[in-house]
Amino acid sequence: MLAGTCIVVEGVLQLPSLAVKHVIELKSEKVLHLGVVDHEKYPLSKKRVPLDALRDWAHIRRRTTTVASITRISNALIHATHTFFQNNGFLFLQVPVITAIDSEGFSEKFRVTSLAAKTARKEEPTEESDVRGVGLETIKASIKEKSHQVEELKRNDSNRDALVAAILDLNKTNELVSQLEATEKMKNATSLKSNAVSTSEDHSPCLAYLTVSRRLHLESYACALGHVYSYGPRFRAETSQTAKYVAEMWMVETEFAFAELEEAMSCATDLLKYLCKCVLDNCPEDMKFILKRVDKTVAHRLQSVISADFMKISYQEAVVVLTKVTEKNFKSKIEWGLPLTEEHENYLADEIYKVPVIVYNYPKEVKPFYVLLNDDGRTVVGALIRGSQNEESMNMVTNRVKELDLPSEKYEWYLDLRRHRSVRHAGFSLGIDFMVLLAIGITDVRNVIPFPRTYGKINS
Repeated sequence: MLAGTCIVVEGVLQLPSLAVKHVIELKSEKVLHLGVVDHEKYPLSKKRVPLDALRDWAHIRRRTTTVASITRISNALIHATHTFFQNNGFLFLQVPVITAIDSEGFSEKFRVTSLAAKTARKEEPTEESDVRGVGLETIKASIKEKSHQVEELKRNDSNRDALVAAILDLNKTNELVSQLEATEKMKNATSLKSNAVSTSEDHSPCLAYLTVSRRLHLESYACALGHVYSYGPRFRAETSQTAKYVAEMWMVETEFAFAELEEAMSCATDLLKYLCKCVLDNCPEDMKFILKRVDKTVAHRLQSVISADFMKISYQEAVVVLTKVTEKNFKSKIEWGLPLTEEHENYLADEIYKVPVIVYNYPKEVKPFYVLLNDDGRTVVGALIRGSQNEESMNMVTNRVKELDLPSEKYEWYLDLRRHRSVRHAGFSLGIDFMVLLAIGITDVRNVIPFPRTYGKINS
């Protein structure tokens, strides 16, 4: 029977009759074939196909044991995330995917427009223009032939009438080409004007984008209802091909009122510990497979997160510590004002402190405009778990919007939250896809996302 064949087996489940590695035995009485595969084309015909090779078969790869285990663990993490927030008094909200703002101030965004289809229709050549376009090229080609004919007649004085007629025909042809070229130029100029982007014809009256973060919209609810959270996709139009970032990733994001940075750090830490414990407690069979086939140390790593006291250091401290490292050459430069890379973060957690690390007080230039500014005017409140205490001063937020040259009129609704009874509030974002990587020990996020969307590659 070929791998991938779909069958129904009727029989009796019993203990193994022979001393083998299996824990149960199926004594079959009837086997029904429900579906077969084309063995030559079926991507899973070979054993142990690498995960990287299966990305081109995203719709098929979940039939492998590894991806099936990843899917069940991912499901358990999503369920546990909702359970954690619901048990701690958070309200679940669905916030927009389409937005008119840049939620961070410096993101690469996907634009949402209905103009593309209209522009394409305008650019479709009509039958008349097609004929004229072909006619113009044909006429240009005939000029060479007619010029050659005139030269031949000039060398032969026997037929003066034919020469005069040929010259007249050539002149008319040149005039026709000039007229057609002028018409084409005028048409192209008109087409450029008509195809210029005009939001008055678009579905939205202003430029719209796919969201890069939901925290600004969540804040409007937090200021009214207290603790809120959402779970959904975020989009970044980055062109880099890395193992940790794709165009579409699913995030859990939260905001809670009357909270400062410490509360955000504490909540994020509790969530991370809760999710690690959930995987160990609720996915024993899948974790047994992961330990055997993927990463033998993953259970120990999860248990370490559960039992560890997280280390909290400032960005300044992190830079000082990393610049003193001599036994490793980092790929990216370490300098105050530059963001810490994944390599820097991993070295802090795995080699220096050997516990999960939260870094706070980042330079304001590498954090979103809404993050609370410290008294030094250079740093903002932030963390490696991608969270922050938000700025409650309207003047400070307005100044940051101006600094980043953002269109202020699009942020009026957000500034209203400061005009009308703002309170201390904080929140954080956690990528569920990153949590799956932590739980199973795989390093490439494209291998755990069901249908990864990357630059230059969307085939399903």
